[in-house]
Amino acid sequence: MLELEFGLADLACTRFAFSPLWEVVASVRVLKNPAEHPLHRPWVEEVLPRLRSSGVDWGMLADLVPVPTRIIPAFICPPPVTTAPHLEVELATMCATPPERVRLELADMEGPRLAPLRDDPVGGLVKLAEVIRDYWAATLAPYWPRIRTLLEGDVLHRARLLAEGGADRLLNDLDPAIRWEKDRLFVRHRHVSAVRGLGGRGLLLVPSVFVWPRLFSVTTPPWQPTLRYSPRGIATLWERRAADVPAALAAVLGHSRAALLGELEAPASTTDLSRRTGMSMGGVSQHLTALRAAGLVTAHRTGRYVLYARSEVAEVLLAGAET
Repeated sequence: MLELEFGLADLACTRFAFSPLWEVVASVRVLKNPAEHPLHRPWVEEVLPRLRSSGVDWGMLADLVPVPTRIIPAFICPPPVTTAPHLEVELATMCATPPERVRLELADMEGPRLAPLRDDPVGGLVKLAEVIRDYWAATLAPYWPRIRTLLEGDVLHRARLLAEGGADRLLNDLDPAIRWEKDRLFVRHRHVSAVRGLGGRGLLLVPSVFVWPRLFSVTTPPWQPTLRYSPRGIATLWERRAADVPAALAAVLGHSRAALLGELEAPASTTDLSRRTGMSMGGVSQHLTALRAAGLVTAHRTGRYVLYARSEVAEVLLAGAET
């Protein structure tokens, strides 16, 4: 059991944040052991073959995330200092890790592809950042609008709980393994049994889709104490719904473009969309170009693949049209 001791300043400094870099790290656990993560099976089935054929060498990253996972080096996923950092901001923080800390956190880790980090931490971190960028492009970038929408919805829900019932209501609702009593947060933890004071730094709460069904924590200096937990609605993240075209949206965009947005429940190529909708490849390409120019679709190249995905703006439009 992990016990976190709160003071008045800690309650005042408790906050939420998202972390694209943490999602990278947590998703590696899923791809290395898919059988243990049935909730993410639809994502794994789409991403793993694409990752294999893309030529992305993610071996260094894989060695840094052991399975089964007991400890992940904190330097590869430091708690974010802003609410919604860009991946590049988090990579810059990672690359600024002092060499002695990199070596210390690698002391008990095995893996032949970790030698560059041990021998030259500064250069090794630059190489690791490149690996993460390639992995992100192949596995997470096309899905990030959907993931971020889920995370934002969770934080809005938590904010309402805080407004309605204060810290007691907020913290007791986070996860069945978390319990708030008086000035302490009790966390049922697989590998940590300790009492830790927050020291006036507050607690950073990070909803994470790939953490399910576990909780992950960071409680050692110099990082802000952090809990990573599963957001509400995680079971619906990869659901496939019928690609119905909202009439109101079709009236504005046209039936074909609205239909393409409806089909982009998951990222897809021009070929996939042509096959599903019956439109010609040229027609699909033309409509996607227009949707991309309007900020409703994003394009992501991974090797020989170009995948199209709905933007956050498109997600909001579709949700509004369905209400």
